[in-house]
Amino acid sequence: MTHYDLAIIGSGSGNTLISPEWDDSKVVLVDGGVFGGTCLNVGCIPTKMYVYPAELAAAPERAARLGVDLSFEGVRWQDIRDRIFSRIDAISAGGRTYRADELENVTLIEEHVHLAGEKSFRTASGELISADQLVIATGSHAVLPDVPGITLPQVHTSDTIMRIPEQPERLLILGGGYIAAEFAHIFGSFGTTVTLAVRSGSMLRHLDDTVSAVFTEHAAQQWDVRLRTVVTELSANDDGSVRVRLDGPEGPSELEVDIVLAATGRRPNTDGLSVDEAGFDLHDDGRLAVDAYQRVLREGLPVEGVWSLGDVSSDYQLKHVANHEARTVAHNLLHPDDLRASDHRFVPAAVFSHPQVASVGLTEDQALSAAERTGTPIVTAVQQFGSTAYGWAMEDTEGFVKLIAEKSTGRILGAHILGHEASMLIQPILQAMSFDLDAFSMARGQYWIHPALTEVVENALLNLRTD
Repeated sequence: MTHYDLAIIGSGSGNTLISPEWDDSKVVLVDGGVFGGTCLNVGCIPTKMYVYPAELAAAPERAARLGVDLSFEGVRWQDIRDRIFSRIDAISAGGRTYRADELENVTLIEEHVHLAGEKSFRTASGELISADQLVIATGSHAVLPDVPGITLPQVHTSDTIMRIPEQPERLLILGGGYIAAEFAHIFGSFGTTVTLAVRSGSMLRHLDDTVSAVFTEHAAQQWDVRLRTVVTELSANDDGSVRVRLDGPEGPSELEVDIVLAATGRRPNTDGLSVDEAGFDLHDDGRLAVDAYQRVLREGLPVEGVWSLGDVSSDYQLKHVANHEARTVAHNLLHPDDLRASDHRFVPAAVFSHPQVASVGLTEDQALSAAERTGTPIVTAVQQFGSTAYGWAMEDTEGFVKLIAEKSTGRILGAHILGHEASMLIQPILQAMSFDLDAFSMARGQYWIHPALTEVVENALLNLRTD
């Protein structure tokens, strides 16, 4: 058995734990996949590197109503793909080299492992390793729905679709969540005919009802969105295309596409860890159970020296949450007598589709439910982008800001934005929520640049009737 001071399973956000404070310690970093984790290799970064050219490709249609004539002549898929992954792969390789070859105190093991005890694990090649401190940061993986034909080579997940050799003419996406919405935008803007099979009655149904309804309406104007529809079978045609059998509100139907994207969610990477060997607690969805300090739990109690962070234990599945939790773990590893808790009060999220969506805090339904329990009334305000000067300049007809606050105090409980650069517009609201700034003080306690689009946030705040 080889013993280390610190063992980290997972090279995504877990990789950031290896700071100079560990230079005199013996550290092992383990990852049986591609170095750098989900966000770098198959998630946030490459997808947004596709989203930006998709925005450019969609510009002619949006410019036309403003009197600007542009033309779209297609995209060079391979050029876009190679530009993205020449950078991504270099970063991954550079990080691997740094950890494997340049730090004398760090050992990199590139194998899958399974737990052999609460602070020990065995590698695929049979080596047994133990540590004083163990951090489990193994992330998550895409899941495939139980559909006949789902293992066809033409079926992809978000892990593989960005590296396909050619842009498809026809794409079927299974799902209606944020992954489905972003890839529909990417491929649809590039000229692919996109069909979405959505089991529920709306897209982005985890968001506020107003946002979900409006986004679904705009999605149906861009793509062939089939709500309350399930795929019952996939089969390959002789020419390499895929025949899809569906069942929807109007009964069974068939569709032929070139490739299929299964965007039906991700699952924590605990199923191969042999968690039962250590007796750690799991949530029903497979996540490791942790306390506020990111300590792994066993029978509801923290296990000394065992920590977890990111998608394997968090229900947010967001890189900025994993990074926050990594900072929590980094501190607690080095300061066991001064533990810090992670702050999950106000976690923002964005969907980089068209229109763009961003949210933080409670939905209106959640706030109403809370108000019934506490007896504290809430107020809401919806402000259209088109009601501001910059919105006029854009001739915007889709964007809006929706705010939810306590009526008595003006404390902001939730914010939901749909439209141009929603992911940036929501940041000042997040800041106000994080530092306990009420709606009226936020609206009147500072200048708002005129005629910037941020005025739509200002006006939404002013329209919250808190008196």
